[in-house]
Amino acid sequence: MPETNYVIEMLGITKQFGDFKANDNINLKVKKGEIHALLGENGAGKSTLMNILSGLLEPTSGEIRVNGEKVDISSPGVADKLGIGMVHQHFMLVDKFTVTENIILGSEKTKAGFLDKKEAQKEIKALSERYGLFVDPTARVEAISVGMQQRVEILKTLYRGTDILILDEPTAVLTPQEITELMEIMHSLTKEGKSIIIITHKLEEIKQVADQCTVIRRGQSIDTVEVAETSSQQLADMMVGRSVTFKVPKEEAQPKETVLSIQDLTVKESRGLEAVKHFNLDIHAGEIVGIAGVDGNGQSELIQAITGLTKVESGTITLNSKNITNLPPRKITEAGVGHIPEDRQKYGLILPMTLYENISLQEYYKEPFSKNGILNGNAMKKNARKLIDEFDVRTQNEYNTASSLSGGNQQKAIIAREVSRDPDLLIAAQPTRGLDVGAIEYIHKRLIEHRDHGKAVLLMSFELDEIMNVSDRIVVMFEGEIAGIVDPKDVTQQELGLLMAGSSVEKAKAMADQDGGKESANVK
Repeated sequence: MPETNYVIEMLGITKQFGDFKANDNINLKVKKGEIHALLGENGAGKSTLMNILSGLLEPTSGEIRVNGEKVDISSPGVADKLGIGMVHQHFMLVDKFTVTENIILGSEKTKAGFLDKKEAQKEIKALSERYGLFVDPTARVEAISVGMQQRVEILKTLYRGTDILILDEPTAVLTPQEITELMEIMHSLTKEGKSIIIITHKLEEIKQVADQCTVIRRGQSIDTVEVAETSSQQLADMMVGRSVTFKVPKEEAQPKETVLSIQDLTVKESRGLEAVKHFNLDIHAGEIVGIAGVDGNGQSELIQAITGLTKVESGTITLNSKNITNLPPRKITEAGVGHIPEDRQKYGLILPMTLYENISLQEYYKEPFSKNGILNGNAMKKNARKLIDEFDVRTQNEYNTASSLSGGNQQKAIIAREVSRDPDLLIAAQPTRGLDVGAIEYIHKRLIEHRDHGKAVLLMSFELDEIMNVSDRIVVMFEGEIAGIVDPKDVTQQELGLLMAGSSVEKAKAMADQDGGKESANVK
């Protein structure tokens, strides 16, 4: 075997779809035992490159070497044999199967012709303990958290003997605590000699966890840099090709009349427990109200109740003084609500349909998109082309299916559809999840513009930087109730974190002051 410092070498990789080059002569080299970040805008070609490495796609040209040997990775099975495994951004798990059944699927071991589940469970338990990936092998996937599901995906690759692990946007749907745990897991894996390639848009996470970073832009290699010697600003500017502003400037909010009023709202979650408890909140025209909290504290159920996706048990929701409680989603939309959903694939898009059809979903039954029940395809396509250009949705054309877009570009398509309708209340749940810094900057500007046009915005995000930079007021939820309402100008991330953990505003302020935090949490 040739001597080499690299476990992976991707040399001159080009991938062409018709006339479109997703990858154009890209080079990537990864050393044994390192965490190597792959950074680029949405649609830059990162996932395509990793799909080539994991055997889901074959390159048009170029070569791949594993431990110095030239290889032909013609399928995921070949990648498995070479010790390459990939955890995709959207997990590939069977909800009704147990953790064990998902992990061994396709690699089942038998005893006397029968599936030996007990032995598999022992192996999985040993693996999980070895790498700090603690998860119950007997639990059904549908009953465990998103963070746990990600651990199952990682265990799937380790069970198959993976030495080179590819993680595609691994923190996109994780809570801050789960992100910290994942980083610890990644470090434990590299200490065992594993190599990790991480695709991410989160620059601070790259700074915290990665050794090297390769930046690609518009399908081409820009540079590979030592992360410790490169600032977040430099990485962002390399990725986008211009100077990026992390904190979008905004004028002081000028709240006007009440747009949304929530009174004594109670909502139950799927198991019949109260997720939102006697909740009261008013949101005004001309302001952005941010909802902060650890995932699972009622934020999702609150938004689903407002948008008609979950039944309200008691209480009322009024929009512009009109009672919209438990109305069908279309009626709520027509009343003036726009919704950027938390789960873009479940609630935001119909993946097999074209981009122009998805962009028309909220208004396809109205003129000019239809008349007398007959769709006007030309009007839908014209509108889609305009929004694709305006919101920089990276796609070949409006005929591409939603499933063919990167996760970030799927999100941009939804945002284009919802913002362009100019709703009185725009609900944005995790609006920048999976977006690059340039796109995040643009979306934040659009949310602030929507506010400045005299509209109301309800922003729900697990990104504290986003909540603090964009919001005019921050509502912190804990166990379905409001733990506090604070002014982002007068609160620290530490204080917010304490509120999210259940502290009162006064206790959070006192504890933060002891550690040198700011002095005021300015309760509204």
